[in-house]
Amino acid sequence: MSDVLRLKKSNCKNCYKCIRHCPVKSIRFSANQAHIVGEECILCGQCFVVCPQNAKEIADGTELVRVLLDGVNPVIASLAPSFAAYFEQVGFSSLREALIRLGFASAEETALGATLVKREYERQLQQAQEDVIISSCCPSVNLLIRKYYPELIKHLSPVVSPMIAHSIDIKRRIPQSKTVFIGPCLSKKDEAEDSLVDAVLTFDELSRMLAEANIVPEPVQDNPEESRARLFPTVGGILKTMDVPDTGYTCLTVDGTENCKAALADLAAGNLHKCFLEMSACSGSCIGGPVMEKYKNSPVRHYQAVISSAGKRDFAVSMPETGSLVRRHTYIGVPVSQPSEEEIAKILAKTGKLKKEDELNCGSCGYNTCREKAIAVWQGKADISMCLPFLMDKAERFSNNILSHTPNGILVVNEELEVQQVNAAAMKMLHISHGGDVLGEPLVRIMDPLPFVAALEGGAVREQRAYYAEYAKYLELSLVHDKETHILIAILRDVTEEEEQRLKKEEIGRQTVEIADRVVEKQMRIVQEIASLLGETTAETKIALTKLKESINNDESR
Repeated sequence: MSDVLRLKKSNCKNCYKCIRHCPVKSIRFSANQAHIVGEECILCGQCFVVCPQNAKEIADGTELVRVLLDGVNPVIASLAPSFAAYFEQVGFSSLREALIRLGFASAEETALGATLVKREYERQLQQAQEDVIISSCCPSVNLLIRKYYPELIKHLSPVVSPMIAHSIDIKRRIPQSKTVFIGPCLSKKDEAEDSLVDAVLTFDELSRMLAEANIVPEPVQDNPEESRARLFPTVGGILKTMDVPDTGYTCLTVDGTENCKAALADLAAGNLHKCFLEMSACSGSCIGGPVMEKYKNSPVRHYQAVISSAGKRDFAVSMPETGSLVRRHTYIGVPVSQPSEEEIAKILAKTGKLKKEDELNCGSCGYNTCREKAIAVWQGKADISMCLPFLMDKAERFSNNILSHTPNGILVVNEELEVQQVNAAAMKMLHISHGGDVLGEPLVRIMDPLPFVAALEGGAVREQRAYYAEYAKYLELSLVHDKETHILIAILRDVTEEEEQRLKKEEIGRQTVEIADRVVEKQMRIVQEIASLLGETTAETKIALTKLKESINNDESR
């Protein structure tokens, strides 16, 4: 298996959309990145089409084509008939002229090869040797059968595809030439690797090459030679080109991989007989190919464009040598081991699926059933964490445990101030008997909404304390407005005891100050009385000493 589809790791966002749309689940997840399992892939291109991050890319064939164009050999373009859908309003002659300007020696319609292939199908039906015949034009259908339905390989028509048949015809007519197929299909790149086709371009790659060379195909419709084979890229287009002989075969058309798988399951079960099955992996056949679906998804208009370019006759093309269009198909699948029932049960139990009714089979992981996903986990292709309900339940239980055991009250309201969630601590603080009594109700029923309004207008509200008389509590409120989820989260802390202690301390402090004031006042009064008494005694002593001094002085003067 060639590296046709590649992953751009930086773009992969682990969304699982690719595995949801992959019909054979050939994608492995590792380190949150999707990896294509080449041995299992059928190159239908659905992962490329649906990836919202464009993390899947088709291997670029433009450099190889440029090398061929720079060589000495003439390079002939084989243009798939669905070009009429991709390059709308541009005729084949205009596209051929643009390709010649790009460096090609010439361009032809792959419908020439389709004419050769449909003649081989007619011959098989005429011989009527096979019970069931499956068309071999679609390489993705061929890969599906060769990898997943080995018992049905015998029913695959041993005929090459129109792309290879046309390349064989070109090289028979133009020796030494190189051929480049251009179409809407990425699986053709893989099919070409073991054939005479030298390179494959998608329509998108051709558009880029023309744009880089400043070549714009003229929007001119021409009148080409009529050919029924131009109907090949439409649903039932192969059968519409065939002259089906009356040999008892029922001719059926199946498009879309899931429908193909259902038909193949019926065939494997022995429910289909004596029929020719025209199968295409793409819904709408080739005009619904991955490149068309990704960039030019207008199936009705494109169908009209293709049938308008077709006719009712065949190209005048001669058949090559007998046996040159034969291609034998072999088994190329890789047998995949399967876990035991006990191992599957253990893996299911890790995601909380202990009994059958626990298996939701929601498909969010990309697998159709929980059992399929468990098998993929065992095979190393999936991870336990890919189960969305399990992760949601785990996250919910984790958050519920936190909410249930935190001493803080948690109250969640929306921007219309309606209660969305309340935990047990908040219910106790706000005297709420049952959460259902307030869920969905206006906040005003249980709390003053003004702080919440302030949070809506100005952001967070931090540690706002208030007394709630209806609950006889002091509560500290912190509010956060989550603008992305449009909710307000209120964290409530019961600070009643703390506030009561604070008030008690304030009262004790006030009383202490009053007592101190009275003591100081009394002490001041005592000091004043003492000072008064001390003042009288000092005065009397001073008078007595003065008199004594005067008396002594009088005695000495005598």
